[in-house]
Amino acid sequence: MGITVKDLFSGIDCTIIGNANETVSGLRYRNDECTPGDVFFCIVGLTVDGHSFAQDAIDRGAKVLVVERKVYLADATDVTEVVVSDSRKAMAAAATNFYGNPSASFSLVGITGTNGKTTTTYLVEHISRCAGRKTGVVGTVGIKVGDSALPSARTTPESPDLQHVFAQMRDAGCGVVAMEVSSHALDLERTWGTSFAVTAFSNLTQDHLDYHKTFEAYFEAKAMLFSSTYPAKRVICIDDAWGLELLRRCSAAGDEVVSCGFDPQAQIHPVNVEYAATHTSVELDVRGTRYAFDYPLVGRFNVSNVMLAFGIGLSLGLPASTIVSALESAPQVPGRLERVDGAPGQPAVFVDYAHTPDALEKAVSSVSALTPGRTIVVFGCGGDRDAAKRPIMGAAALKADFAIVTSDNPRTEDPNAIIAAIVAGMGDNSDLYMVEPDRRLAIRAAIRMAKDGDSVLVAGKGHEDYQVVGTTSTHFSDAEVVAEELASAKGTA
Repeated sequence: MGITVKDLFSGIDCTIIGNANETVSGLRYRNDECTPGDVFFCIVGLTVDGHSFAQDAIDRGAKVLVVERKVYLADATDVTEVVVSDSRKAMAAAATNFYGNPSASFSLVGITGTNGKTTTTYLVEHISRCAGRKTGVVGTVGIKVGDSALPSARTTPESPDLQHVFAQMRDAGCGVVAMEVSSHALDLERTWGTSFAVTAFSNLTQDHLDYHKTFEAYFEAKAMLFSSTYPAKRVICIDDAWGLELLRRCSAAGDEVVSCGFDPQAQIHPVNVEYAATHTSVELDVRGTRYAFDYPLVGRFNVSNVMLAFGIGLSLGLPASTIVSALESAPQVPGRLERVDGAPGQPAVFVDYAHTPDALEKAVSSVSALTPGRTIVVFGCGGDRDAAKRPIMGAAALKADFAIVTSDNPRTEDPNAIIAAIVAGMGDNSDLYMVEPDRRLAIRAAIRMAKDGDSVLVAGKGHEDYQVVGTTSTHFSDAEVVAEELASAKGTA
């Protein structure tokens, strides 16, 4: 695949120094991945400046540099430089041109918010499949193109990778694609130039403040998906102040909006909800018409996810009856309140991705509502991430009957220091928790202390199948470890 420099940068404000008719064959933002004929984008990052790696990119065969300032190279008189004001934004726009604006070829649903994005994308995929559409998914658990799964290092991939995936989805005939859109991706302009059919908002709770610094900045990053930059139909959960503010902005802009939430003022809201250990029975008021049905997901927060997915389905033009029928057979989402079955008489054990204070509190509350006995939670906090949420996580864990504080991807931080920060938020309640830094031993302890009728919630990692200590990643799946420890506990009973 090749494209000339002038066509690649068509519609992009830039100055081309050199050969505008140079044909390029690939887009790179890592110098060590450059091959002959590539364009290398000199990205000014948070810790390094891509301009410093321009010479290496050229030495590896790159023919074009995209820069924010003129770069002077040794023995590179045939190199074309494209000068732009923002290399990240230019990279996203160029990637869209390179792959022929693939997101315009299907109905792209962008879902943002702190919690619920993954579950909602899976629900939208399932609803769309039941409606006869071929689907794609981009998100935390990975990428799916139809029935084919692809790995992904980020919730929302970097722009050239994202547009490449979109091109694969277009070429595979996908009609609907559901994508998680992270605040980082919006702030770093990974989705710039992407065409959305629907954008949706779940909620905003504390997370990523190590990057955004303030709640306001975090919100404004999310709110970009609902600005004129990304025209689309909107679906907004209005159960927090941030959702209400988005509703106000979108309504003022004249956008087509579907509101949802437990608030009776929402266009989609529950009239009645009954929770069970294996399913939820709900009656929803959808713009004045009521729909009663059961779906095989549990917990109050999944009611919110179901309502958001219902609104997205309507915005995609699907009949309410089709949406209801699909939700009745909703899939189990990996690591999202996923039950790991043991032997009769053993406690119920759930694995969940809850890694924010709000998500942890909601997960504990959901499990407790389904549990006749005690609820025991195992959790930790990731290293090299938002440290301010650690004591708040500790306080949230006290919603359980007993908590075991352990490690969760400590990365380059001291696990014991992370645990100490968590425990600082648990106050004078030492009888309600214990500390076990070894995650397997923590899970084992929870399962061994739980009785029939109790529940164990293992929170924080969900679908992840690794544990990062220092810079080394080793295989560790909570679901696998839970299954092993349940089997071991059965053998000792």
